[in-house]
Amino acid sequence: MEILKCEGVRKVYGTGSSQVVALDGINLSVEKGEFVAMIGASGSGKSTLLHILGSVDQPSEGKVIIEGTDISTMNRTRAAIFRRRKVGLVYQFYNLIPTLTIRKNILMPLLLDKKKPNQEYFEQVVKTLGIADKLDSLPNQLSGGQQQRAAIARSLIYRPALLLADEPTGNLDQKNSREIIDMLKLSNRNMEQTIVLITHDEKVALEADRIITIEDGRIISDEKKGGNALSKEW
Repeated sequence: MEILKCEGVRKVYGTGSSQVVALDGINLSVEKGEFVAMIGASGSGKSTLLHILGSVDQPSEGKVIIEGTDISTMNRTRAAIFRRRKVGLVYQFYNLIPTLTIRKNILMPLLLDKKKPNQEYFEQVVKTLGIADKLDSLPNQLSGGQQQRAAIARSLIYRPALLLADEPTGNLDQKNSREIIDMLKLSNRNMEQTIVLITHDEKVALEADRIITIEDGRIISDEKKGGNALSKEW
């Protein structure tokens, strides 16, 4: 089942001689349950693409379809609601609210919609991520790795169609980086969570089932683990 589809996505900043093409005709399909890594140097366009996939930004041209919904032309309000309900976002910096407990930080997407959590699922998520004993703590009482786990739990609480992770280990030491990647793989395997991870670290990318390389705003390679190249055109 196809969760994500990009059709001819371009992103252009500026005009005239100062124009910069950040994305130049991205075609992409991601199936439910895939763990995809996008890799590229700084300035390659990978973070721009992630922001567009997460409805944080809009493409200049083309379509982005998530679970059958075209998010390309949504206004800010609709995009924010869609993002909260359908797309989990995990950043390098955890973006936890410092005055709220870890429990409330995790539940925030549901609280904003005045929805009650599924307690069984909530307990599964925090147990899987190893923070069940930290729920009444404030963010500054947790280590960096624990805060990132809380951020991942928050991104999963709405059971999103897609989890987008932008350099999620970039602010962590090697041990915590390893643990976070293991947690993402566990959520991918045990919860069938579809994940698209942005990284410049080839070692991190190799943990995914599929690696997409972006250069100068274009996909230059798209391979599943085992070396099978995927077609970039349909």
